[in-house]
Amino acid sequence: MRAFRKFAAPLAALLLASPLAAADGVEADAVTFAQVAALEGPAAALGQGMRAGITAAFEEANRAGGVHGRKVMLDAFDDGYEPDRSVAHVLHVIEGRAHIGFIGPVGTPTALATQPEATAAGMPYVGPFTGAGFLRAPELTNVVNVRATYGAETEAWIAHLVDELGMKNIAILYQDDGFGRVGLDGVTAALEKRGMSLAATGKYTRNTVAVKSALLDIRKAKPDAVVMVGAYKPIAEFIRLSKTLKFEPTFVNISFVGSEALAGELGDAGEGVIISQVVPFPWDASLPIVAEYQAAMTAMDPAAHPGFVTLEGYLTGRVALRALEAAGPDLTRERFLAALNGLGAFDLGGLAFTYGAGDNQGLDTVFLTRITADGGFETVVSGGGS
Repeated sequence: MRAFRKFAAPLAALLLASPLAAADGVEADAVTFAQVAALEGPAAALGQGMRAGITAAFEEANRAGGVHGRKVMLDAFDDGYEPDRSVAHVLHVIEGRAHIGFIGPVGTPTALATQPEATAAGMPYVGPFTGAGFLRAPELTNVVNVRATYGAETEAWIAHLVDELGMKNIAILYQDDGFGRVGLDGVTAALEKRGMSLAATGKYTRNTVAVKSALLDIRKAKPDAVVMVGAYKPIAEFIRLSKTLKFEPTFVNISFVGSEALAGELGDAGEGVIISQVVPFPWDASLPIVAEYQAAMTAMDPAAHPGFVTLEGYLTGRVALRALEAAGPDLTRERFLAALNGLGAFDLGGLAFTYGAGDNQGLDTVFLTRITADGGFETVVSGGGS
């Protein structure tokens, strides 16, 4: 039995989609979460990857009898990575009262629009796929983050490029919205700390691949590196066009780009592209949590391949399951929220999570990877080696 159901129906139909029998998504034998994320369009691989990882964790729990006898279910709603669509879905989920909370939303601009609605409604908002700082505000007691911040990622980029490799000229390509500007601010701050400023900037419109104008502007500055804050399709277009024009600085990407999707889009043009990561290497089964993740993904889909996005989804699912367990058999949304706020420090298969008063982020690690000639990934170690 699949543990997710995908809804892409017209909004009017969603009004009829919520069974009245489930009080806030809790039934005698089931509990249901809602994911509102990009499942189609240029960022689809991100929402789909998070959904697959969460589903793998939920199905793993369900095979063992569920949590306190309840199967854990996921309903997924496609927002196309557009804030207006995301808000519409979120409001219908809230009004329908058929879900205990939100899990695995994707993106900064969508989170900026939907998190306030979830917070006002007292709805849990678990594991958003974004490193935006506003989601780490200590007063957001309904929000639980898994990953490190974009600020931590951008600092890691500049430490590598400037401190380790001695680069002097850094340019940026960013998505022209809240997500891209968070990355721009992080890079600017990291450079200013070192007495430097950006050599050039370029931007593109969300959900497009219109990057050529930005490329031509950036190329004029002859930067040593271009750091990139965007989704995989426009980023891949920028890198392909750059190489066609014989413009080949070091390209560095943020984790949100979707590593496997970017490598797939780039093909042979991907070798050497750097991507920062916020979860462990998904192929390193020596870490018990990764071995558990791999087994859960294979059980869900024998053809599934490990990847950074699905691993983040799996970790998000495991955090939610841990809180469900702690909430006890008499489950309510309020008890689940209390359990989320009481997660504290814990270990999942060798991976240490730390939550606490005013700290709603579990993981802090950032590391750099590089796409290899065969489309795989290797770790970039200090000093620029691998």
